Amino acid sequence: MKIIITGGAGFLGQRLAAALLQENALPFDELVLADIQQPNTPVADPRVRCLALDLTQPGASNRLIDSECSVLFHLAAIVSSHAESDFDLGMQVNFEATRQLLETARQRAPAMKFIFTSSLAVFGGKLPPLVTDDCAVLPQSSYGAQKAMCELLINDYARKGFVDGRVLRLPTISVRPGKPNKAASSFASGIIREPLHGQPSVCPVSPELALWLSSPGTVVSNFIHAARLSAAQFSTSRTVNLPGISVTVRQMMAALADVAGEQARARVSFEPDETINRIVASWPGNFDIQRGLDLGFSADKNFQQIIRSFIRDDMPQGGS
Repeated sequence: MKIIITGGAGFLGQRLAAALLQENALPFDELVLADIQQPNTPVADPRVRCLALDLTQPGASNRLIDSECSVLFHLAAIVSSHAESDFDLGMQVNFEATRQLLETARQRAPAMKFIFTSSLAVFGGKLPPLVTDDCAVLPQSSYGAQKAMCELLINDYARKGFVDGRVLRLPTISVRPGKPNKAASSFASGIIREPLHGQPSVCPVSPELALWLSSPGTVVSNFIHAARLSAAQFSTSRTVNLPGISVTVRQMMAALADVAGEQARARVSFEPDETINRIVASWPGNFDIQRGLDLGFSADKNFQQIIRSFIRDDMPQGGS
């Protein structure tokens, strides 16, 4: 049995691989980490194979998927602002590569669980105060449109028995370690991460903007849980909004001060960026998570807990 992680060199791909290797969370004989740049294995284990692979190239999916594949976690994508500025690349990476993986799975491993990481960016326009799993999607960015197209395709492939698809709409992940990236939501980690490291950070959106957030650890746990569920548990829709918590930027700042002191909050300044604000403000800030909870997915308790988890897991000596 083989498990594949696309985007295996990325932050979440590495976290997921480590959890699979350290926790014996799912049975497998081989774990393949694939990315456009050669991934590293987070844990030394002879079952791991790391592969540099451009999924947009012809035949790439054939190098990954065979009859031995039991689960594919499709994390590979280019992020929101990058997909907005380079439409063609976004279509190639976020949509066309996904379609090729699905078609190869249909031919070679139709029983494989195809777990796709979607985004709350599929939503937009006039939204209800509480967004449900079956709320109509109206993305306000190319990234959101590409993810929404993949959602529809995966649901149809699953309906026809071509692949056992599961679509997970991720909240914004906070707090990510490392450096800022091109995601419109990158600030949601930067305004916490940089102050905790004694560095200034700029917030490009209003303090009153509500964000739907989850910690990295909780999201990875939910990835693994999705692979354990049976197809029947999803019923007619293979798409689920992963549980998160709704927090305004102002509340994030208050939590930062509560955990790390006023000096940390003082390192954040506000400089509006209309392009980023337009994208992020189109995303919903609150969800009805009952279906996700009924399926056994989990949520963080509060944003203070998320900050403390970051300090414990991603800062040297727990931030000391």
